[in-house]
Amino acid sequence: MAARSPADDKARAAARKVSSARRVATLIRNCLREGRRVEIERLGEFRPARGGGFRFLPEHRPSIFLAYVSEDAEKVERLSVILERTGFDPWMDRRKLLPGQNWPRAIERAIENADFFVACLSRHAVNKRSCFQGEMRFALDCARRVPFDQVYFVPARLEKCLVPLRIEQQLQVINLFPELESAARRLIQFIRSEMRRRRAA
Repeated sequence: MAARSPADDKARAAARKVSSARRVATLIRNCLREGRRVEIERLGEFRPARGGGFRFLPEHRPSIFLAYVSEDAEKVERLSVILERTGFDPWMDRRKLLPGQNWPRAIERAIENADFFVACLSRHAVNKRSCFQGEMRFALDCARRVPFDQVYFVPARLEKCLVPLRIEQQLQVINLFPELESAARRLIQFIRSEMRRRRAA
């Protein structure tokens, strides 16, 4: 049996990519024929057009990764709804992860691609050993690659609690209490202002 060369491996890999792309294109086409919309996260949405065909609406909504612990899920779910209603694209694992998806990699990719990382701090969150701690560390590493004058990591307190020293010494904290709905307006105003500043730069 002849040994495979690196060129053969490259050709096979390229053929697999083309085959995968064709399958995705066929799936999108079939969904559109059935009158369904197809959203591609962080890119936009394909929608059926009147009279046949389709149109593509590019994504313009700021994406916000919401990091939290399970004990705070209900509050963060409410925050996610408020942000979505305002025209933002919040990323919350329980709403975005798909069955069978490699969740650690999907979460890292979502953190890397987000316009903002909002760390939802509470007494539970700061004292618990959990994935939340790892997400914050990963986001702080991602923040090092963001242009120096842009805000990416936003610590947000859901209640009165201590803020981790590393964060407290470097970043301004926003309070989302005592009333979440009205307090969230400050976060929304900040994000809108930061996005305007980025576009003007």
